[in-house]
Amino acid sequence: MVDRSSPHTSPPGRPPRQPLSAASLVLRLGGIAVVVAAVAGAMAYVHGNFDPQRLTPKALVDVLEKNNGVHHGFRRNHAKGVCVIGHFESSGEARAFSTAQVFNQPQTPVVGRFALPAGNPYAPDSAVPIRSLALRFTQADGQQWRTGMNSMPVFPVATPEAFYQLQQAQSPDPATGKPDPTKVPAFFAAHPEAVPFLTWVKAAKPSASYATETYNSVNAFYLVDASGKKQAVRWSMTPLAQDAAGATAPEGADFLEKDLVQRLAAAPLRFQLNITLANAGDPVNDASKSWPVGRKVLNAGTLVLEKTQPQLSGECRDINYDPLVLPAGIQGSDDPLLAARSAGYADSYLRRTSEVSQLPAAKQEARP
Repeated sequence: MVDRSSPHTSPPGRPPRQPLSAASLVLRLGGIAVVVAAVAGAMAYVHGNFDPQRLTPKALVDVLEKNNGVHHGFRRNHAKGVCVIGHFESSGEARAFSTAQVFNQPQTPVVGRFALPAGNPYAPDSAVPIRSLALRFTQADGQQWRTGMNSMPVFPVATPEAFYQLQQAQSPDPATGKPDPTKVPAFFAAHPEAVPFLTWVKAAKPSASYATETYNSVNAFYLVDASGKKQAVRWSMTPLAQDAAGATAPEGADFLEKDLVQRLAAAPLRFQLNITLANAGDPVNDASKSWPVGRKVLNAGTLVLEKTQPQLSGECRDINYDPLVLPAGIQGSDDPLLAARSAGYADSYLRRTSEVSQLPAAKQEARP
C-alpha cells in the first residue's frame, strides 16, 4: 500500500514526518520489495490465478465478517489485542542453518502484538482458550521477518478449503440468527485430521496472562544456509521460567492487557525462541499434524519485550503480520495454509486500513 502523503506533512494528531535519508530510503524500498514479492505470490495462489476454482481471500474474509460482525478499523480476526515493543537477542545457534541477519546479529528490534483469535474486539478474554503472538523483526539490512503464532500446538485442519467450510458451519442461520448446532459436529466427523486439535482444545483453559503461554508457528518453514541447503523447521516462543508464573487473577473482560501492562511496568518479559528441526519424513506441508517428540531443538535466542502500546494508536496497528514476509535465509513451505493466510491477511488489511477514521474516537491517540 503506497503512502501518497507528502514527506513533510502528517495526519492531524501525529508529529511531523522527517525526510528520509538516502540510506533509510534504500532500506525501506528493500523492505517493500520483500513484502510485494511475498504477497504477490500468495495472492496469485489464493485468488485463483492458477486455478479458477480456488478459494478467494474475499470469500474467506467475508465469512469471518458474517460470523463475527463488522467492526470497522479492526482486524477481521485476532481483533482484540495490545502492541508490544522490544528486541531479539540472537544466541548464534541458528547461524549454521540460516543466513538471516536476525540470527547473525546481536540484536534486532521487534514490534509485536498479543491478541485473541476472534473477530470481535470487545469479546471477553475468557471467550476462547487460544492466545496469539505476532512479531515483526526489522533487520539492519531493511529486510523483515514477520510471524504469527498461536498457543495451540496444531491447526484444526490442513487446507484453506476445510478452514472455510468450518467457518461456514459456524455461520448464523438466517432463519434463527444462530448457528445450526448440528453443523460443527458434522464437520468434525467428516474431518478426522482435526482430532489432535480437538483433543488439545478440550483440555485447554483460558490463561490469565499472555506472559505464561507458549506460542507456536504451527506451519512449517525452511531455514536456508549459505550453501542453499534447506532445513524444515517449526518454531515457538516459550516464556522463560521467571516470567511464566504469578498471573493476576482474572477480573472483568479485559484482564489480559491489564496483567501485561502490570508485568512490563515491573520488568521486561523474556521468551526463548526454540526452533525445532524436522527429520526426513516429518509432515512439512500439513499444519494439522504434530512432529514426533525427540526432534532436535535450537535455542535461537531471546525475545525481550519492554513496553506496551494501545493497539488503536501503537506501532502494531498498521502492521500486516503476513507470515510469508520473510528475509533471505528463511523460506515458506508449500503448506497451503500459508498462502491462504497471507492473502487473507492482505484482504483484511486493505479493509481495515480504509476504515481507520471509524475507530473509536475516544481511544485514538497521537502515535509516539
